[in-house]
Amino acid sequence: MSAIGEPILELKNISASYDAISVLHDVNITVRRGEVMALLGPNGAGKSTVLKIASALMRPTQGSVHIAGHDLTGAAASELARLGVCTIPEGRGIFPNLTVRENLEMAARKGLAVSVIQERAFARFPILAERRTQLAGTLSGGQQQMLSLARGLATDPVLLMLDEMSMGLAPIVVADLYEQVQAIAAEGVSVLVIEQFARTVLGIADTAVVMSHGHVRFSGNARDVDEATLSSAYLGTK
Repeated sequence: MSAIGEPILELKNISASYDAISVLHDVNITVRRGEVMALLGPNGAGKSTVLKIASALMRPTQGSVHIAGHDLTGAAASELARLGVCTIPEGRGIFPNLTVRENLEMAARKGLAVSVIQERAFARFPILAERRTQLAGTLSGGQQQMLSLARGLATDPVLLMLDEMSMGLAPIVVADLYEQVQAIAAEGVSVLVIEQFARTVLGIADTAVVMSHGHVRFSGNARDVDEATLSSAYLGTK
């Protein structure tokens, strides 16, 4: 497991609603530097709303959002991006009609050479080097997810948020990707993984939050998430 540091993302007493429908209720989540946190729960648990609030795509009706100790509640998404918050959305954040190399060039940030970005990406994901001239849309699902990760890492994030990374991928591919997520966190990047299928991520997570119906049902060490906790959240059992 990675060495855990100071808080990077703090959601404090967050409540949120869509019109008159309340979807989050007094949610508290803290992701520390170099930590992999798994945010778990069934469809409708509130995970996507947490992600929207953490990435400044939605403002909470109550509570505050802190990045590295600074209150950024209500800040623009672009401001969070400048501070190193990177979100890889469900369905993979790539340009399918551009090549692998062009996708990496599009992710280049001022001050970081494209050659450096490519070198890092190809060292982490050698298959992308072999496919560098291939259109991203013709890659396998796993390779597209690798490219999404490489593009995200090109921004030198302090916080990487991954939404349903395992969706549609074979278990062996998911296991390989999550090994890379663990390695990324070991380099000091904080990682929040939003995942519906708990067992795919718990093996590499440091901490976990389990949600249902907009409430946090469990928050703590990932190793302490047991079947009873998951059954209660996913199946509504006691």
